[in-house]
Amino acid sequence: MLEMFQNKIKIQKIDIYSFVLILIIFLLDRLSKIYVIKLIQTKESEIFLYDFLNLTLNWNTGIAFGLLSSNVNLLYHLVSALILLIIVYLIYLMVISDKSGKIIISLIIGGAIGNLYDRLNYFAVPDFIDFHIENFHWFTFNVADIFISIGIIMMLFKEIIFKKKNN
Repeated sequence: MLEMFQNKIKIQKIDIYSFVLILIIFLLDRLSKIYVIKLIQTKESEIFLYDFLNLTLNWNTGIAFGLLSSNVNLLYHLVSALILLIIVYLIYLMVISDKSGKIIISLIIGGAIGNLYDRLNYFAVPDFIDFHIENFHWFTFNVADIFISIGIIMMLFKEIIFKKKNN
């Protein structure tokens, strides 16, 4: 009985750490977006950092990589509601996951909440990281997108590589 109680306490500590990680990612995303929006609005142009990296403010009204971009309408609100439902489901998955799963899903949730906040606040997501090689430009993205992508890559890696090892 005592061991079960101690395991519950450990799980709760891990969940608290996961929620703290989500909060940290959300705050990093918010601070980066606020900083870049103010910086670009005062300079009124893109900012060249390196030969392969610029800061260029683009307002994305769609989903990943600008897909389904549209004016704010019923489709936009349905997509936003779907994103909220996915976040709630991811929180459930995080709570029932093992330690590594909690961290991985926390990365995705933190980024997703950051972008959902922007969708609700600005009716668009500010993307500003413009990675390019000469004239080939990748999709413009933001800090939240980085954490979502890292989380998805880690999840795929965990599911593909470690599942094969265990079988």
